[in-house]
Amino acid sequence: MPQAIHISPIDNVVVALHPIAKGTLVEVDGLSVTALEDIPQGHKMAVKPIKNGENVIKYGFPIGHATADAAPGSWMHTHNVHTNLSGEVEYSYNPAPDLAPLPKVEPETFMGFRRKDGRAAIRNEIWIIPTVGCVNDIAKKIVADNQDLVTGSIEGLYTFTHPFGCSQTGHDHAQTRKLLAALVRHPNAAAVLVLHLGCENLQHDQFVEELGEYDHDRVKFLTCQEVDDEFTAARDILKELAAYAGQFKREPIPVSDLVVGMKCGGSDGLSGITANPTIGRFSDMMGQRGGSTVLTEVPEMFGAEGFLMDRCINHDVFVKAEHMINGFKDYFISHNEVVYDNPSPGNKQGGITTLEDKSCGCVQKGGTAPIMDVIGYGDPVVTKGLNMLYGPGNDLVSATAMTAAGAHLILFSTGRGTPFSAPAPTLKISTNTPLAQKKSGWIDFNTGVIADGEKTIDEAAKDLLDLVIRVASGEQTKAEKHGFREISIFKDGVVL
Repeated sequence: MPQAIHISPIDNVVVALHPIAKGTLVEVDGLSVTALEDIPQGHKMAVKPIKNGENVIKYGFPIGHATADAAPGSWMHTHNVHTNLSGEVEYSYNPAPDLAPLPKVEPETFMGFRRKDGRAAIRNEIWIIPTVGCVNDIAKKIVADNQDLVTGSIEGLYTFTHPFGCSQTGHDHAQTRKLLAALVRHPNAAAVLVLHLGCENLQHDQFVEELGEYDHDRVKFLTCQEVDDEFTAARDILKELAAYAGQFKREPIPVSDLVVGMKCGGSDGLSGITANPTIGRFSDMMGQRGGSTVLTEVPEMFGAEGFLMDRCINHDVFVKAEHMINGFKDYFISHNEVVYDNPSPGNKQGGITTLEDKSCGCVQKGGTAPIMDVIGYGDPVVTKGLNMLYGPGNDLVSATAMTAAGAHLILFSTGRGTPFSAPAPTLKISTNTPLAQKKSGWIDFNTGVIADGEKTIDEAAKDLLDLVIRVASGEQTKAEKHGFREISIFKDGVVL
């Protein structure tokens, strides 16, 4: 079993695939180094002398600089490494010499639902979308009282509560409206009840205007203040929606119709070595099959732009990517926050030292394919291949944003573990085997087998594609079995 991995030949550190005890001789890529101290799993060990102020190189990129001289065998972490990041960067477009779509592959099929507008879906559910937090408990009771309508091909009745929709101004108000309308349009929802209170800022006419053209059989509205008994009224509407949703049956659909979101959270030092590269290989495989993938978490691209910017398919997409990244840095700076105030305590405990370290691992989920488009928060994926989406690193907010963009399901890698799920089925992918064993009720797929030497990244990616096809065909994720699903809306600004 390998002890450590030397990711790039120019790296001056290796990453411990398993705990390395002080005094252990580590041999990797022709290098022989004795550990001068205990090196935890996922953490970095110097394999060359690193001077004070010299860059620490991992993934072939600087992930920060040393704050003290370090001999080979030294543990390299927050005590002796500091970020190089500052504010905005002026980028230039230097397209990669091999920038071209990957070779095409005939897509497999999954058993999904074909909507009347031609879109594919992997679930056949009824959703209740509250436009304001005041009706959250009403929505929950409506869901609880009407579970008998979940019959035949209808696979669930759910609501997605939130605290917004009133006392918001300007951009926040518009963003809430846009996000909720995008969820109403999601294909996994066969039918939707939009639930208003009546006096909130997000008025019915405003929401309908945001929603645009819609199928009046699929989407219906209820304003609670306008009826004597909202529960009876909701029951009558849901019966109509259930009759509509029950028409849809599973049928063979090509994988090319799938949109898959890619996310990481509770990361560790193996995230960029096992799980995220596996997801990246999967993303490339999806692109080859004519499918779409979505990469977000813009703050976790800071310091790793070199992996991304030159892969934009053309200059227009590059400009959109530049505006997205620098725009998010402006967002930080406008709130008097530094752009490198990351990683989290759990990330650091898992072996991630700086934001560059985290970012270089995070963007591995993007694979090697060209970036075909960059889209805004609440906007839909309209381009086949790899897309970048404006959104924060926060797990719930970014997973909600990917769902709103049309992701049928989300691949979520984690080295620490997390139980939550977006409205779209959310597959949890562990970076290491101990996590998969400890939290078997959370984890759907284990890429720790790569660190254990049992499988290659290519083999794991093929297994992941097989699992995605099964989930798209109706197999439930662990989170779905627990009934976990929620949303969180990106907020900035005042509350009235």
